[in-house]
Amino acid sequence: MNRLFETMYLLLEKKSITARELSEHFSVSVRTVYRDVEELSMAGIPIYTKQGKNGGIALVDKFVIDKSIVSEEEQIQILAALQSMQEVEKGSNDSVLSKLCGLFKIENPNWIAIDFSDWSNTRQDLFVTVKRSIINKQVLKFDYYGRDGQLTNREVEPIQLWFKGYTWFLKAYCRKKQQMRTFKLMRMQRVQCLNETFKKREINLLEQKEIVQEQGSYRNLLAFSMKIDECMGFKVLDYFEEHEITRNNDGSFTVSVCYPEDEWVYGMILSFGNHATITYPDSLKEEIVRRLRNNLENYN
Repeated sequence: MNRLFETMYLLLEKKSITARELSEHFSVSVRTVYRDVEELSMAGIPIYTKQGKNGGIALVDKFVIDKSIVSEEEQIQILAALQSMQEVEKGSNDSVLSKLCGLFKIENPNWIAIDFSDWSNTRQDLFVTVKRSIINKQVLKFDYYGRDGQLTNREVEPIQLWFKGYTWFLKAYCRKKQQMRTFKLMRMQRVQCLNETFKKREINLLEQKEIVQEQGSYRNLLAFSMKIDECMGFKVLDYFEEHEITRNNDGSFTVSVCYPEDEWVYGMILSFGNHATITYPDSLKEEIVRRLRNNLENYN
């Protein structure tokens, strides 16, 4: 099928090509090339052969894939989907995308631009490796920093990439823990895609609901409110949902949320500096004060 598709692309690009050129291009016999031509003709593709000095194999001028097979709207959707896939794995679909653009006689929609790496551009290869391991069902091996900062070696059977809360995670079956886990991609180091393959496991839906960041649990939820100065409005809208935000008469914001109680929550609160004040509960106020005092001691 790939050879037939590429034959059509070459004919659209070159207008005419000899059977000998096609046989050399695909490393097949001339007889096989003519069988391909016959298959394309039987499929309704207007392909024909010309004899003589300037002869060869060609398509009828202005040929485009039959609209009854793929409508113009469907063609655009296919190209848009391919372009988004190309953005996920840079360069992986360049040739396919350009061939289909030629085949459909449609300009590349170029509708999306995605860069999974950080500003230092050092993490793009990680996404390519993880994606390949998920698609090919290959075991991943990596070093991982847990919440406590301890470094452990993991071998996992990757299931799915998961984007949540401005952060990328990997859902996988961890052979070390012998259960489903989620791993924060930014904490994964020295990631290797092993040659070993695995059979996809049947995931219990209840177990899947309980998947949380590596060893964390959402049982310890922390409900709190804080008042945030107006100058931090851009950050408020980045961090919180509309229904969690109340705009006060003085222009400030009050946010009321419920998050798992962990280091991320404390870091998020402290990231607002002196522009945020915890209003509820008192226990969280005391914890923030304690952390601020500890920070001050680090500079004394």
